[in-house]
Amino acid sequence: MPDRPSSDPTAPPPSPEPATSPSPASPAPVRACHAGPAGPLVAATGMVLDLRGRVLVLTTSHKDGLELPGGTVEDTETPEEGLARELREELDLSVPVGRLLAVDSCPPGAPGRSLVVHVHLVGPLDPARIAGISFADGEITGAHWLTPEEAAERLPDRIAPRLRAAVAALRSGSLAHLVGGVPQPGSPAGLDPAARAALEHAGGYDEAGHRAARPKAVTAANVLFTDRAGAVLLVQPGYGEPGRWLLPGGGVDSDLGETPRAAAAREVREEIGLELTPGRLLAVNWSHRPGFPARIRFLYDGGVLDPDVLARIRLQPSELLRWRTARRDELRGLVKPLLRRQIKACLKAGARGSGPLELHEGRPVGPKEPKEAKEGRKAKRPKGHATPP
Repeated sequence: MPDRPSSDPTAPPPSPEPATSPSPASPAPVRACHAGPAGPLVAATGMVLDLRGRVLVLTTSHKDGLELPGGTVEDTETPEEGLARELREELDLSVPVGRLLAVDSCPPGAPGRSLVVHVHLVGPLDPARIAGISFADGEITGAHWLTPEEAAERLPDRIAPRLRAAVAALRSGSLAHLVGGVPQPGSPAGLDPAARAALEHAGGYDEAGHRAARPKAVTAANVLFTDRAGAVLLVQPGYGEPGRWLLPGGGVDSDLGETPRAAAAREVREEIGLELTPGRLLAVNWSHRPGFPARIRFLYDGGVLDPDVLARIRLQPSELLRWRTARRDELRGLVKPLLRRQIKACLKAGARGSGPLELHEGRPVGPKEPKEAKEGRKAKRPKGHATPP
């Protein structure tokens, strides 16, 4: 237990305890120590994309077959710095190096050293950047833009698996772990789904590997508001494809424990500045594109907004450009088909008081409504009443 401080204000301060830990070693011996053991070679390559999703592959003056841009990391460079340097030297291309997509650990080959290859995303490059590519140092003799599938078919066997895994990681928003070009059992991306299923059934996973390799889904929550005339409230984002319109809402922060309903309320508050509690759940939509995570959307009823409420809308300037209301017959020119089908299904559910609906790609699925229920609803409808939209 340390001594209590003296109560005498004139007493000299206690002498400091002698240092018991050795002073840090000077930089030169530390560098010499780490430079002694032979370590693996490190290389960094880029999956360089254009706006059409094509991959840049190169022909060189010193190797047979196609190559991906990049090379060996030098001296004190990081893989990102090494790849940026190679792009400048080989292609006269000065662009940011994007996120890590794949890591391939390769056993010793002809050089007698193991090799660790990092594959990073670069781009997508616009036409002006592509037009500026040149081969200043003479090592590169040609550049070719191929679809990912074409590139993987034409690249050498040692490189093609890295590209396939990098594409899978890009599409799934994940990372691929390879050894000698082979995706490992716990790799979050790049592992064939059939191989993953076989490992699961054989009990070949530990808890961490199983969790990493399981498919992931992206979850969103949106709110369907209408005005007094039944027109739908839409917002136009300042990102992504120009001219598209969306429902208010956005991603669920599930990693923070946020629920879809809480996310819907938060997004409405952040995006359009309204403190409104979402109403009942109208539908849950499930959609999927091969190679990409499934997308799950919760759609809530926001009710009818009076003119004074609409006048209080304040857009989040960093995300949204405009808002508007759109009649049902105007949706085709504003909203993509997938979301348009979801909106129309939710309008029907809201008008009928049915749901929540189970939607796949915006189309209702599941048990059909009994004939008796349909007839009963029709009988209750007043004569001459318009059919709900």
